Amino acid sequence: MNPKQKAVVAVVEDDRSLATLLADQLGTNGFATHLFHKAASFLRHVEKEHVSLVLLDLSLPDLNGLEVLARVRKLPTPPAVVILSATDSPAVICQALDAGADDYVRKPFERAELVARLRAVLRRTETAGDGRLTRNTELATGAFAFGAANVHPDRLEVEFSGGGRGKIGRKELGILFHLQANPGVIVSRHALIHAVWGEHANIRSRSLDQYVVKIRDLFGKNGESLACFRTIHGIGYWYEPGR
Repeated sequence: MNPKQKAVVAVVEDDRSLATLLADQLGTNGFATHLFHKAASFLRHVEKEHVSLVLLDLSLPDLNGLEVLARVRKLPTPPAVVILSATDSPAVICQALDAGADDYVRKPFERAELVARLRAVLRRTETAGDGRLTRNTELATGAFAFGAANVHPDRLEVEFSGGGRGKIGRKELGILFHLQANPGVIVSRHALIHAVWGEHANIRSRSLDQYVVKIRDLFGKNGESLACFRTIHGIGYWYEPGR
């Protein structure tokens, strides 16, 4: 995160006075905050807008906090989640952490400790996300073959059989990776979008087509045949190595 950019914290808390208190406290300590008193309004927001961290109460009027946590974890780029709850049951705490919560803070809490915990979680999650390229690829993803070319995720580069090299975008990389991992079968457009962008991504088929065109142009400019990569009109794509 840019040092001048404030981390955005979504406070999901049905106690309005506590939510306002938290917003004031976090604002004083350099965070930008959005308040939500129901799960539904928060979920609509987080699907469209960037959120760095969610401070989530387990007891909400319209949806269980653990269900909210489960939905957040399915987002293409999920924010960190810290549970804030009066429940001190070890079983509940373990359940929340096992479900993907990054930390659990019990009410009542010390204000300074809460801020310190949020900052610690943000440091961990930002570092962990540094290597993520797309939903299905990371910088650490090993090199793989696509047709006669070799794709190198760590360099965002393709080496062609004729000796040439070309840079490739993140989304094009994710597309190639998913196709080569599913050879000999038709991969639907929806399945490909979900693999690269995430299950809840608002990506149209036309946008996917534009990325596929970029792939074909890159391979074509470097004299590489893509007979192994076919478009099945109205359905999706087919990758068959060896063709």
